[in-house]
Amino acid sequence: MNNIYWQLFATFFKIGAFTFGGGWAMISIIQREIVEKHHWIAEDEFLDLLAVAQSMPGILAVNISTVIGDRLRGLRGSLCASLGTILPSFLIILAIAIFLTPDTIKNNVVISRIFKGIRPAVVALIIAPVLTTAKSAGITWRTAVIPVAVALLIYSKLPVVSNPIIYIVLGAVGGYLYYIHSLLPGKNKEGGQS
Repeated sequence: MNNIYWQLFATFFKIGAFTFGGGWAMISIIQREIVEKHHWIAEDEFLDLLAVAQSMPGILAVNISTVIGDRLRGLRGSLCASLGTILPSFLIILAIAIFLTPDTIKNNVVISRIFKGIRPAVVALIIAPVLTTAKSAGITWRTAVIPVAVALLIYSKLPVVSNPIIYIVLGAVGGYLYYIHSLLPGKNKEGGQS
């Protein structure tokens, strides 16, 4: 188990195998494994890598595993972590495609109830990393108005303001302007680059 490549693969395989609900449901588990259990990266760095993974096109869980693997061991690390994340889903979907048809799921009361029972757990798995990330990012009740307003605008489905790309760009521009402002003479550099 001293081989970091095997550890990356095994860790992300376990995460991929036991997480339902997609990328956001995996974030708290990934954070617990990578930051708290293995101490591979610091929490602040994890939040930065999460922001990078979110801004890339594709599946969030694969993006974050690729970014973390790359940060730890370059290309080979990213391949091991990505493969570990993708393989369980691939195998599970393959098994479902072979053994369970949509009609089987609808008509089998036990299977249908199992999937209905998983739904509330998935919602909890998505809410937990949002709260953890907000706390780690230093979002307080006063600054919570920004993410809440953005979430409501995206949810509104209004033609222009519901486009999440606008808020990614605005967030990047705002972060850059905040950084430039912190470099102005008379500003505390340490406090400005939080």
